[in-house]
Amino acid sequence: MKFENTGIETLKADLNRLDEVMLEHGLVREGQWDYERVTYDKKYQIKEGTFYLRVQGHVHEGDVGAHKAIIQLMTPLLGKHYYPHGVEYGEGEVFPKALVSQCEKLLKEVKEQVETFAI
Repeated sequence: MKFENTGIETLKADLNRLDEVMLEHGLVREGQWDYERVTYDKKYQIKEGTFYLRVQGHVHEGDVGAHKAIIQLMTPLLGKHYYPHGVEYGEGEVFPKALVSQCEKLLKEVKEQVETFAI
């Protein structure tokens, strides 16, 4: 599921400050990066299954490995995890309304915070 028109996809921000804000909201980058891309994930384990809120970004300028990069954020996604196949984001998936609302609230908070230092 895509979270369209959150405004997050319009933001460009410094990688180090972005890491701090995302971690404050439970979105973890860990090993989810290469020199041109980053992925922040938040895991939700509820009775309906395991879900991941994912915010991805790509380098606008700089280098992620050197911790000196400006990241262009992309449209956030919500997916359901199926063991052992992975995460599905498709149209046929059913996402609990309470989870969707919780993710929308979190994304709004992230956006508001990132906007304060976005380029």
